Amino acid sequence: MILSLTACGNVDEKLPDDSEVNKPVILKLASTYPSTLTILGTLAKRFEEKIYIISGGNIKFRFFEPGALAPPLETFDAVSYGALDSAWSSPGFWSGKVPSLQIFAAIPFGPDSAEYMAWYYSGGGKKIFEDIYHKHNIHSVICGISPPEASGWFKNEIKTLDDLKGLRMRFFGLGGRVMSKMGVSTQLLAAGDIFPALELGAIDATEFSVPAVDLKLGFNKIAKHYYFPGWHQQSTFFELMINLDIWNELSTQQKAQINITCGDNMRFGIAEGEALQAEAITSLKESGTIFHQWPDEFLDTFEATWLEVAEEEAAKDADFNRSWRSLQSFRQSYKTWKDLGYLKADR
Repeated sequence: MILSLTACGNVDEKLPDDSEVNKPVILKLASTYPSTLTILGTLAKRFEEKIYIISGGNIKFRFFEPGALAPPLETFDAVSYGALDSAWSSPGFWSGKVPSLQIFAAIPFGPDSAEYMAWYYSGGGKKIFEDIYHKHNIHSVICGISPPEASGWFKNEIKTLDDLKGLRMRFFGLGGRVMSKMGVSTQLLAAGDIFPALELGAIDATEFSVPAVDLKLGFNKIAKHYYFPGWHQQSTFFELMINLDIWNELSTQQKAQINITCGDNMRFGIAEGEALQAEAITSLKESGTIFHQWPDEFLDTFEATWLEVAEEEAAKDADFNRSWRSLQSFRQSYKTWKDLGYLKADR
């Protein structure tokens, strides 16, 4: 007998039918991030390990390093066409193909991890996300999250807004659009391409991730000025993309096992991400890194420019507009609770 889902609470998946066959599944998983990269890559390896355990060996993902199966920034198309079974990435990498997916990666001046997950899981975000991906024959599961990023590494101190003009900078997602409007020449580079570009002078600055990750990549060896807060990425989602035809062939139980494993990855990612930063900051300071905080003048200008970008993108793309309006509406409602329930930052 199949029990009523309503009686069981808020359940995304139907209960499995005893007649369903859980055929063993082996999927190749192409990654945008190296397996050794803290959080960004290690969460993918953790998923590979845990899904095998949780499924009792019935589901096996085989992780492949960036470039082993396809160039990192081409995995979206490869999964869509079925050339790849699955891929690990962040939705913001696909801005040139599907602008609306940037809303599901990181939002300038956007929500922290708790609020972002609240919108995604319980505020309508997940439905929009899946609708967008299914148009491209991909099913994507949010499978990791990280805390606020640093704002970026600069070879020279930024003293005025004019100092940004003409800089060549690696930048990710919607924040890159803001920096472009500020006169910065931005480009999106995969993780492994950033250090050599910075070292050889192809770029003057870069943003990438949290201190623990940036330390591992060695940006402090080339650029000494490290800026905070990461206004462009207060929280970042990572994803597991699966070819939609393959996803549809999975049993209800197998889909649930993937969703549950990714949910556990979210918990682990935010806990580890928050815990690792203090030690990394100490190491960076000892190496000679100079920490800066953006003055209010900069942050106010970044935010005003971001709101211009958001409206421009919403006017050009219906899915971006749908996603952005949904997030805005949720945040306005959530603010009532946040203002009452949480201590203020300056308390």
